[in-house]
Amino acid sequence: MKILVCISNVPDTTSKINFTDGDTKFDANGVQFVINPNDEFGLTRAMWFKEKQGATVHVATVGEASTEPTIRKALAIGADEAIRINAIPTDGFFVAQHLAEVVKNGSYDIVIAGRESIDYNGGMVPGIMAAMLDFNFVNSCISLEVDGNNATAIREIDGGKETLSTSLPLIIGGQKGLVQESDLKIPNMRGIMMARQKKLNVIEPIDASPATLDTKFEKPAPKGAVKLIDSSNIDELIDLLHNEAKAI
Repeated sequence: MKILVCISNVPDTTSKINFTDGDTKFDANGVQFVINPNDEFGLTRAMWFKEKQGATVHVATVGEASTEPTIRKALAIGADEAIRINAIPTDGFFVAQHLAEVVKNGSYDIVIAGRESIDYNGGMVPGIMAAMLDFNFVNSCISLEVDGNNATAIREIDGGKETLSTSLPLIIGGQKGLVQESDLKIPNMRGIMMARQKKLNVIEPIDASPATLDTKFEKPAPKGAVKLIDSSNIDELIDLLHNEAKAI
């Protein structure tokens, strides 16, 4: 079984976000980048298939050389080989086109992508890939088992869960629940050293164009000032809620 895990290089949620050039470009200065959390759940599940069923696991990302520390971490966690498409990931359609080309050339049985990335939250890449490749597709996937050429997946739906049986080749959009948070792997020193010897293929982008263009970014409005009222001063609290906040 051959598995490709799609990796997004995203800002750590604790990073302070800024924009430049009139709020038209993201400012990466001082930002710590990590593996997209939904992708990390998928990578950990792929490692389970490698350990239990002898699967071969490759990882792929669309990005410039600055993304290599992130994909090297995936190798340190246990992936066998990495692929970096040397292009700026401008939008989900552009990324999906390049990853689909990797899948075509790699003869993968399963493609595991995150349901969405935590930077743009587009939630479109795995579905677009499945349409381009004519693969079976399960989104919002929280469980995946494989037996030969057949797979059983569980996905979240409104108000519950749905169990699906399908065949390979298969693309899933994984998320929290695909493995438990306690199962996520932290690279150890041996893994980090071995990652330096593993193959990282850099390939040039295909002739593809993005479907959208970011014209401007805007930060959320800052939270309003907070008034603290002494717990013993109930009358003042009621007055403010009634006359200022108009809550009562």
